[in-house]
Amino acid sequence: MPPLGSSPVYFGNFLVTSQVFHKTTYSFALVNVKPLLPGHVLVSPLRPARRLSDLNHAEITDLFLTVQQVGRMVERVYGASSLNIAIQDGPAAGQSIPHLHTHIIPRQRADLDEQGGSDAIYGMLEGEDGDVGRHLWESSSNRPKFPAVDDSTRKPRTESEMSEEAQKLAQEMTRQHL
Repeated sequence: MPPLGSSPVYFGNFLVTSQVFHKTTYSFALVNVKPLLPGHVLVSPLRPARRLSDLNHAEITDLFLTVQQVGRMVERVYGASSLNIAIQDGPAAGQSIPHLHTHIIPRQRADLDEQGGSDAIYGMLEGEDGDVGRHLWESSSNRPKFPAVDDSTRKPRTESEMSEEAQKLAQEMTRQHL
């Protein structure tokens, strides 16, 4: 059962209703199929706008207020001391799904020291690790089942795992002082 009702929510062409943990008039927040770090979530407009410049005033205001609210909650729930907030605005910037989305990634001091330091997150976002579209496609039940060629330790999560996290975060959003 989706945590926020039964109206379908799409992220690009992907039905993500069960991954959504927060909805506003113009935006939604969802858990990530293959988070770069624990608590890595996305905030996106409900309307499938491709670029930031495609949003109207009400949508952009709502999007950034939602990013702020979700960021506070994620920081608290995951014990972070900082956040990376990133938008890959268009394909040349690394956007892999033609639906605007904001990455919110909770951070802790020295969390990526083994990968080269805190700035390693940018390479992760731009590389295969951050390719949300590919990971959604790989986890989709509608795609042909070919053997996965992914020998990294980060594996796409199941629909059940993402739904469980979405329900937990939806509860945390109600505890948040917005």
